[in-house]
Amino acid sequence: MSLHRFPSKLLEESVEEFSGLPGIGKKTALRLVLHLLRQDVNDVRQFGNSIIRLKENIRYCKSCNNISDTEICEICADTGRDKSTICVVENIQDVMAIENTNQYFGIYHVLGGIISPMNGIGPDELNTDLLDEKIKKGEVKELILALSTTMEGDTTNFYLYRKYQGEDIKITTLARGVSVGDEIEYADEVTLGRSLINRTLFENNLSS
Repeated sequence: MSLHRFPSKLLEESVEEFSGLPGIGKKTALRLVLHLLRQDVNDVRQFGNSIIRLKENIRYCKSCNNISDTEICEICADTGRDKSTICVVENIQDVMAIENTNQYFGIYHVLGGIISPMNGIGPDELNTDLLDEKIKKGEVKELILALSTTMEGDTTNFYLYRKYQGEDIKITTLARGVSVGDEIEYADEVTLGRSLINRTLFENNLSS
């Protein structure tokens, strides 16, 4: 099926916008656009407005850099969470994956990325300022490095270990129940939960 000819310029423009989303090809984009065309105009307007509201009103937690509707996210604001234990993750998907295990009761720090020279992301691009402040204030007892077990994730884990190893904190990492090469957000809940519970000192992995 060729998508080179469109009967409408508006249709073509919409397909182009949808196909710019990750994992969405031109054929899938066309199906999505045609689906929207079949919907009631109020439903489509609500759909569009929800995206606009998301972009205009979303916030990033001033404590952990997690996506939030408020200045401080629900996790950081929860008085029942252990504020001295911080789980360092790459993105919001990883926070959601770990929360779904119901095995972690500390708080998070979202880096917003991992070191990846191929993508032009170096250590300076990581969001560590908020984490630095907490560590300097002596608020942190344990830092869990919970990044994907890819080369980029391991490189970032090692960078963070070297950055904070002189501080009076325990630095741990997930047990290798998460297979090498796996991304945290795609790990099943049972495996990820066990990897959290059985986490090990990061330095023990340096000789393995």
